Amino acid sequence: MELSFGQRISGLTVDGREVHAAVFDEREVRAAAGITLVVGAVAFSYAYFDQQYVPLRVVTALLALDFLLRVTLGLRHSPVGVLARALTRGRPPEWVSAKPKRFAWTLGLAMALSMTVITSSGVRGLLPRTVCLVCLTLMWLESVLGLCIGCEIARLLMRRGWMRDDPGFEICAGGRCELPGRG
Repeated sequence: MELSFGQRISGLTVDGREVHAAVFDEREVRAAAGITLVVGAVAFSYAYFDQQYVPLRVVTALLALDFLLRVTLGLRHSPVGVLARALTRGRPPEWVSAKPKRFAWTLGLAMALSMTVITSSGVRGLLPRTVCLVCLTLMWLESVLGLCIGCEIARLLMRRGWMRDDPGFEICAGGRCELPGRG
């Protein structure tokens, strides 16, 4: 059954535990991060080296839309998600909880929207370069190393009590969802 932001698979067990919350295939998520990394890096290169800012304006707006679709409808309904699914077809899924990824995509949406505003306003220099390099670094960490900084931030917020402990954070890559005192 397709949910608004992941799949709920009845009877799914991961590492001997039944998973109750919605999940995404980690391979698709990482492929999507790799695709956005490449597109973003190309646009950034045009802006940085050739001072051609139109590609960066277009790409930031498209990525903002893609992240919005991921957050609201799920990875399956975003253009990058469709391409990522095609690229990973035929590979066994590696299930991870949808909520940490959705949290991370919300952060990505905020950065993409801010870059859309910054680039459309004609701002040049250190601010857009810094935001863009942070985004590219985060996408590289996710796609190449499987390290989701947004997921780590959510985990830290829950551990510190600044965000409520959410049962939707069941399985993360490398067991990173585990919190002390959680059984």
